[in-house]
Amino acid sequence: MHGILKYLLIIVTSTTLLNCSSTKYFAFKSKEIYKTNNLIVTQISENSFTHISYKQTNDFGNVPCNGLIVRDKNEVIVFDTPTNDKSAEELIKWIKETIHCKINAVIPTHFHDDCLGGLKAFDDNNISSYANVKTIALAKENNLVVPKNGFIDTLTLKVGDKIVIAKFFGEGHTKDNVVGYFPSENIMFGGCLIKELKAGKGYLGDANITNWSKTVEKVKKEYPNVQIVVPGHGEYGNSKLLDYTIKLFKSK
Repeated sequence: MHGILKYLLIIVTSTTLLNCSSTKYFAFKSKEIYKTNNLIVTQISENSFTHISYKQTNDFGNVPCNGLIVRDKNEVIVFDTPTNDKSAEELIKWIKETIHCKINAVIPTHFHDDCLGGLKAFDDNNISSYANVKTIALAKENNLVVPKNGFIDTLTLKVGDKIVIAKFFGEGHTKDNVVGYFPSENIMFGGCLIKELKAGKGYLGDANITNWSKTVEKVKKEYPNVQIVVPGHGEYGNSKLLDYTIKLFKSK
C-alpha cells in the first residue's frame, strides 16, 4: 500500500509541474509599475513590459497606444516608440534609472506616429533604430523622423543572451506593418496589425483590407505556440486576438 501511495504522489507531482510549466506566462500576474499622465508601464511577464502613451485624434479621442519592452540580462529592446518625444524621453529615463538597462535598439513596427512619434528622443540618446525598408520610405515620404537601419523581410537582434525577431508578413493596417516576437517568453507584439478582442476596425486610411486576414493567418502559422499577444491598442491576450483579427477582416 505504501508503494502505491508513493507512486500516485509522484504522478500528481509530475502533472502539477507540467501544468505549471505550460502556464507559466499566464500564471504571471501583470502589474502596473509606473504611471504618469503621459506614460504607463506594465510588467506582463518576467522580462516583458508594455508601455502605453497617448495620441489625441479627431475620430477616436485620446487613444492609448501600446509598445513592448523585452529584457535579458541588463539589456532591452523596445518595439514602437511612445507617441511623442516627451513621453519617449520619460520611457528612456525609466528604463535606464529604474530597471537599470541599456537600450540596444528601438523597432517601430510601421510609419504612423503611434509607432515612431518619439523617435527623435531615441536618436538624441544614441539608441539604434531599425525598421522595414517600407517604413523608412514612408517616413521619408511623410517628412517624419526616419529610422536609421532598414531590413526587408526579417530582422533578428540580440538582447542579452536572447534574440528578438521583427518580421514582415504582408500588408494589413498599413503596407509596411511588421510583427515583433520574443521567443524565450513566446510573446508577440502585433502592433496595429492585430486587434484587441471586440475592437472595431479602427483607422483604415492606409490599410489593405483585402489582404489583412491573409497576413494575420501567416503570422498565426509562423508562431503557433505564442502565449501572449500585445496589440497596438487595447488589452493584450493570447492567440485568440489573431483569430479575432482574421475574422474581423475576412471577406464575406
